[in-house]
Amino acid sequence: MKKIELEIVALSHSITQTHSYAVVLGEVNGLRRLPIVIGGFEAQAIAVALEKMAPSRPLTHDLMKNFMTAFAIDLHEIIICDLQEGIFYSKLVCSGENDTVEIDSRTSDAIALAVRFGCPIYTYENILESAGILMEDTAGTGKKKKAKQEVVVEEDRPTGNEDLKTMTLEELNHLLNEVLDSEDYIRAIAIRDEINSRGKRK
Repeated sequence: MKKIELEIVALSHSITQTHSYAVVLGEVNGLRRLPIVIGGFEAQAIAVALEKMAPSRPLTHDLMKNFMTAFAIDLHEIIICDLQEGIFYSKLVCSGENDTVEIDSRTSDAIALAVRFGCPIYTYENILESAGILMEDTAGTGKKKKAKQEVVVEEDRPTGNEDLKTMTLEELNHLLNEVLDSEDYIRAIAIRDEINSRGKRK
């Protein structure tokens, strides 16, 4: 199965949704984005590595990297390999002196380690097709601009997920474009899921 390379384009949070965060992965040389909801601790671990901050004591993912490095274990890549009932599953592709092994991992942990090792992040077409969000190509180039790694903090505002059920598909798609323009990825996830759920009910 062909792998599709992703890159981190944003890390956003919404205080209104029980302190949920979203790490947003963008398709390299493509227009699709894959938002993944993660916890606060995992978001902090990713943000610290993205900003190249040096904590006074190593965080859990720093400790894991130090442990792997001490025993000559390299992280080659991570693969977001499955999506079941809204939960993403990933694996770490690691190698030692003689063997290459794949290790199951939570996706948030895998991304936090990928940032620290500087290794690529991949997924498969079926996952991007079902959970990805297509960004509009305003420049007409067919390719998205290389996104700068950044931490985007969203303003506190109501999510109003119940209102989505009363909207038409046309209204939902229009709203999706609006929230993507404002980079409110938590809201975009809810709208995407509502659109997908209606497709399944047909």
